[in-house]
Amino acid sequence: MQSSLSSPRHASSHGTPNRAAIIWAALIFATMLTWTVGERADAGPAITALLMTIAFAKGTLIILDYMALRRAPLMWPLIALGWMLLVCSMIGLAYWKGLAA
Repeated sequence: MQSSLSSPRHASSHGTPNRAAIIWAALIFATMLTWTVGERADAGPAITALLMTIAFAKGTLIILDYMALRRAPLMWPLIALGWMLLVCSMIGLAYWKGLAA
């Protein structure tokens, strides 16, 4: 009996092991970059925008590849990416309002 995890359909929806390893390495690199920038750079709007951009890129990779929404019907990645865009926008708005106060 073949498990559903090893079926060809499951493998195609999750990409190849090489792709997963490359994305994993990119996520690790982005995390280390975020930590390094956060520890060494002065706070400010440009640094905050850079960190939010890195976080958005990481989230996009996770949603599309690890959640296997890259090949899902268009509605599902749009909902997940839209939610992440909304959350990042709200964080950016709160930061901007905090600067103005």
